[in-house]
Amino acid sequence: MTHPIVQEALAWLESQVQQGNALASPDAVRSYLRLRLGHKPHEVFAVVFLNAHHQVIEIAELFRGTLTQTAVYPREVLIEALTRNAAAVILAHNHPSGAAQPSPADQALTRTLQQVLALVDVRVLDHFIVTRAGIYSFAEHGLL
Repeated sequence: MTHPIVQEALAWLESQVQQGNALASPDAVRSYLRLRLGHKPHEVFAVVFLNAHHQVIEIAELFRGTLTQTAVYPREVLIEALTRNAAAVILAHNHPSGAAQPSPADQALTRTLQQVLALVDVRVLDHFIVTRAGIYSFAEHGLL
């Protein structure tokens, strides 16, 4: 169960996102994703869909998994990006275990999504692995 203060903060941030006033910096995106995904007891794969000016179109939790894994279907991510007319995306998923390091499967999925989305000119700006304690950025570690 999410703490009421976290729920209130998320509700406020959601309203700011809808107005286009939030997530204007990488730190804001990190904080938001940590609030939204960091506490979940199961894996969730989310996508931040962005327009050509890198403004948020929508943030969607596309796949839900178990304690240790989530099935992510690149075709579905592609369809969702095209549906929203996204020019770029930020990928994110949580690790309930608390280990923020990407697995080989995480790295392979990121490469696959990059390749699939590039076919329709949608850039993957980053992929974050979110835990309660912190966030790992693929871009910051040279994996994108």
